[in-house]
Amino acid sequence: MDKYITLLKEKLDNKRFLHSLGVAETAQELAIKNEVDPELAYLSGILHDYGKNISCENLIKIAENNKLITDEIEKKNPFLLHGPVGAYLLEKELGIKNREVLEAVRYHTTGKPNLGKLGLIIYIADLIEPNRRLTGIETIRKLAYQDLYKGVLTGINYTLVHVIEQNQPIHSLSIDARNWLLDIIN
Repeated sequence: MDKYITLLKEKLDNKRFLHSLGVAETAQELAIKNEVDPELAYLSGILHDYGKNISCENLIKIAENNKLITDEIEKKNPFLLHGPVGAYLLEKELGIKNREVLEAVRYHTTGKPNLGKLGLIIYIADLIEPNRRLTGIETIRKLAYQDLYKGVLTGINYTLVHVIEQNQPIHSLSIDARNWLLDIIN
């Protein structure tokens, strides 16, 4: 684990590195509560933004070359590609093969239907980690610790409202993930 922490400290700026530590710690806590391997949760949290500091131009290039684009919105908003590209690079550059970890990193921004528990944990940990000072986040934090599925649904709703307020397109996976969670909860 130390080698990944050292690597990320060199790869990310200080703010993003502290965010990744916060995601890792939050993910570990949520993993214990939800009977998921806490070491995998911590690892996924540390590595979730592995692709974050890649330029938009290079994100698109890597994604196109490796058939990672699933929605044209990703070309219009390349920051959405940092998850899929990050997961791809974790496997190719660091030799990480664990499918749960790669899935969690890949979908931590958009979510997706049938996302595994580790993926759900990383999605919500990314939003609620202690360094986030977003309006209304305390309610989502509390809910995520009470019920993972309801917490993630509320997190997706929160994110969708933000995306709509910014007049940005919504990724189809986020809508599908929301509908899937509604079905599970109801």
